[in-house]
Amino acid sequence: MDSDMKIGIIGVGVMGRGVAVRFASYGYPVVIKDISGKKLEEARHEITRQLKLMGMMNQDMNPQEVMERIQFTERYEDMVSCGFIIENVPEEVGIKEAVYKELELHIPEDCIYMVNTSCIPITQVGSYTDRPHKVIGVHFMNPVPMKKFSEVIRGVYTSDDTVERVGNLMGSVEIEIEVIHDSAGFVSNRLSHLFMNEAAFLVYEGVAEAKQIDKIFKEGFGHRMGPLETADLIGLDTVLDSLKILYDHYEDSKYRACPLLKQMVSAGLTGRKNGKGFYAY
Repeated sequence: MDSDMKIGIIGVGVMGRGVAVRFASYGYPVVIKDISGKKLEEARHEITRQLKLMGMMNQDMNPQEVMERIQFTERYEDMVSCGFIIENVPEEVGIKEAVYKELELHIPEDCIYMVNTSCIPITQVGSYTDRPHKVIGVHFMNPVPMKKFSEVIRGVYTSDDTVERVGNLMGSVEIEIEVIHDSAGFVSNRLSHLFMNEAAFLVYEGVAEAKQIDKIFKEGFGHRMGPLETADLIGLDTVLDSLKILYDHYEDSKYRACPLLKQMVSAGLTGRKNGKGFYAY
């Protein structure tokens, strides 16, 4: 894969910032877009801080050189030379549809759209474009700069060429992939969101405290993080949005969101992103 290929990133949340750091660290020029200049400045500060920390752990990496490869913008026009667009906007269908409709007005038809979604089907996202054969799901794992695996989802119309090109791109930044077929929630989130939701119900019912549930999960099953620690890392608002999508898509009561999750999100207790969720940070 040509490291001169520019990578476009939509959204400057935790995932968007992580994707930017990952690709820029491997030599790719990156342009990251958001609708808010304030959020872009906050992202610039956070990425600078993250790169400095990474530089202390890896003296072969020059944080300043990596930072110079990242361009911040509010304009789709600055992404016209990108070979790949990686979309990381909130898990709301209306927002995603609006983004892809706008992309179609500016981005050349040879560009591939990589959808970093938690639960929304890739075929559905492809329907918002005139290039469904170039739309593919790439579910990056958090924290993106450290993880070496991603779940890749091919929609009904995703072409073999798109799968191959994305596979080559991911391999060039040392991320192994597993390609699966389209399904709301895919593999990882259909399973993980059941764990997180049921763990929230256990707290809600007074069966156990969050730290007890996570300890049982980690010590009993050998996982590095418990389900509620994971929920805090993802963001309880994102978990709740994903559960709503799964519930609406499958019409199955097993995805009914725990009332405690709804209450915590309403109270602004969304996890690591704002300092308090099931744990205080």
